[in-house]
Amino acid sequence: MAITSPAAILAAHGQPLVIDDVTFEDPGADQVLVKLFASGICHSQLHQIHSPATPTPTLIGHEATALVEKAGSNITHVQEGDHVIVSWVPRHAARGQAPPAPPPIRWGSRNLTFERSPVYTWSQHALVDQRYVVRIPKDVATDVTCIVGCAILTGAGAVLHTAKVQPGESVAVFGIGGVGLSAVQAAANSGANPIIVVDLDDDKLAFAQHFGATHGINASQVDAVEAIHRLTGGGVDYAFDAIGAPKTQEQILHATRAGVLGCEEGGMSVLVGIPQQPISLDMRLLVRGQKTYQGSWGGVTRPEQDFPMYLEWYQQGKLKLDDLISRRYTLDQINDAVHDLEQGRILGRSIITFDA
Repeated sequence: MAITSPAAILAAHGQPLVIDDVTFEDPGADQVLVKLFASGICHSQLHQIHSPATPTPTLIGHEATALVEKAGSNITHVQEGDHVIVSWVPRHAARGQAPPAPPPIRWGSRNLTFERSPVYTWSQHALVDQRYVVRIPKDVATDVTCIVGCAILTGAGAVLHTAKVQPGESVAVFGIGGVGLSAVQAAANSGANPIIVVDLDDDKLAFAQHFGATHGINASQVDAVEAIHRLTGGGVDYAFDAIGAPKTQEQILHATRAGVLGCEEGGMSVLVGIPQQPISLDMRLLVRGQKTYQGSWGGVTRPEQDFPMYLEWYQQGKLKLDDLISRRYTLDQINDAVHDLEQGRILGRSIITFDA
């Protein structure tokens, strides 16, 4: 039986999203039909909206909470009525395993296409492969927890899994949006000190203190790398770039401490934000400084293991999701939400909320 749902459709690059109905069939054996509670609004969607490489028309969004309405015959880990997180990171991954083909979805007479992962969350309903849904307890809030599916797993995962930050180690985070603040919160929960945040907005720097930042540096007013070296006496143990801009990719390499020949290794630079163009780095800093430059894709997250931990943090007050969500929109307001994010008006993360 055909299912119709309102969705935000990317019909053309750089143009406002179109709110219209899309149509798909009942879930296949390995698919789940969900009705969304809430979805995060990520900077990655801005790249998709403006990139000519994104196929159109398409649906976007990749972090959400939802109610399972139907589950395919092969699915055992969720059932109808369950609450779930929908994420672009598969709950179980295997080396060489290709992502599943997206379900056929129609917009009028046109078939929608997908760029990478067959996940979309800017829609009242979604038909997704079972790999991308993880059950969560029904007593957990279903609005603010939607960002666990990307912002939290990416930022916190970079700290916990990629860098493996330990108590007393020093951290700098460049870019204090939803992902950067998630890294700050995880660093604070790991006992890092100091935790230095770098941004161009004083309001964001002040906001970050609520999540565990100990120092803020406005990079539009001072040389951020020099300021970090002054605060730490030579650089941090770990520097995270949650932006992916050419300048910040280079800054995190300079912001980490150098190693001591024959004694100890240098610091680690962790690239979390997605670069949009190639850059050049001075490899001599890596060799002579005995430094490490590491990418972190999705925070090396294992959703079925990590999501319960993040939700426990939230319930214990150690993951301040209610404060991290700074603005809410309805699906009909999605173009306002995109504009506000582009203009830097969002402290933390914004979300779309749907009728229950």
